[in-house]
Amino acid sequence: MEQVEYDVIILGGGPAGLTAGIYTGRAQLKTLLLERLMPGGQAALTEWVENFPGFEQGVSGAELMQKMEAQAKRFGVEILSEPATGVDFTHSPKRVFSNGKIFLGKTVIIATGTDPKRLNVPGENEFKGRGVSYCATCDGPFFKDKEVVVVGGGSSGVQESLYLTRFVRSIHLVEWLDHLTAEKILQARALENPKFTFYLGHEVISINGTQKVESVTVRDRKTGETKRIPAEGVFVWVGLLPNTDFLKGHIELDEYGYILVDPQMQTSVPGVFAAGDVCAKTVRQITTAVGDGTIAAQSAVHYLESLENKGSGPS
Repeated sequence: MEQVEYDVIILGGGPAGLTAGIYTGRAQLKTLLLERLMPGGQAALTEWVENFPGFEQGVSGAELMQKMEAQAKRFGVEILSEPATGVDFTHSPKRVFSNGKIFLGKTVIIATGTDPKRLNVPGENEFKGRGVSYCATCDGPFFKDKEVVVVGGGSSGVQESLYLTRFVRSIHLVEWLDHLTAEKILQARALENPKFTFYLGHEVISINGTQKVESVTVRDRKTGETKRIPAEGVFVWVGLLPNTDFLKGHIELDEYGYILVDPQMQTSVPGVFAAGDVCAKTVRQITTAVGDGTIAAQSAVHYLESLENKGSGPS
C-alpha cells in the first residue's frame, strides 16, 4: 500500500482546521487536511454569523467557511473527504488511518470538533429524518407553516430557532433550566417574537407519532405535570459531544472526552496538537477556534524546526 508522508496532517475541516491549514500552507509545509463531511464543519451549517470580526452586517456560515477553504487551498493544502478512523502516535512519522488507507505525518493537528448531543428519549431515533432534526439550516424549509418544538435555550438553540421563524408557524421552546442561557441579544429577539411559546423548567420525555412526528410530551420539572404539545418537527440543541472516540487510549482526554492541551495547543503526545471545539475549554466559538488553529499551526511549525535542528546537530 502506497503511503504518502506529509509534514502536517490536520484532522477536521472546520474553522480551527482550516485556519491551521492556512498557516502551515503559508509556511510551505506539505499539509493534508482530512474532513469526514464537507469543509466548514458545524460552522458551515450556521445560518448567520454576526460576531465574526470584519463582517459588519454578518455573514452566512456557509460563505465564511467557503472563503476559509479557498484560502487554505490557495496555500497548497490538500483537502480530502475522508474520516479519520484510527491513529498510531507511537511511530515516527505518526500514522492516521482512514477507510483502509494510511497517511503519514511528522505532526498531527486534531480539529475534529463536536456533534450535537441526543435527548435519548423514546421516539428520537425512530423519527430522526422524519421530523427530528439537529440542523435548522438543513431542514428548516421542510417545516413551512408547521408547528415545531425546539429543545434547548442556549445560544445555539435560540439562534437557530430565530432562523426557523422565517418558515414555521410557531415554535414551542423547551428548556431544562428555569431560564434561557442564550446571549442577551438573542433572548431579546426571541422574547419579542410572537411565534415563540416558552416551556422553561421543562424536559422532553417522549417524541410521539406513527409514520412521522405528531407531538412531543414534556414534563414540568417542579410539579411533575406532563403536557402533550402538537408538533410536526423537533429540533434538538442540548449540547455537544467531542469527536474523539477514535483517539481514546492514544492521547489524554478529560472525563467528557475533550482533548487536554496546554497553552501551545500541545496534547499529551509530543508533535500532536489539537484546536477548536474538540479541546477542553470554556468558550466554543468560531473566533476561538480560529485562534486555536493559529496557535496549533505555529506550534507545529516550531516542532518541525526542532526536529530539523536535532537532525542537523553533531552525531
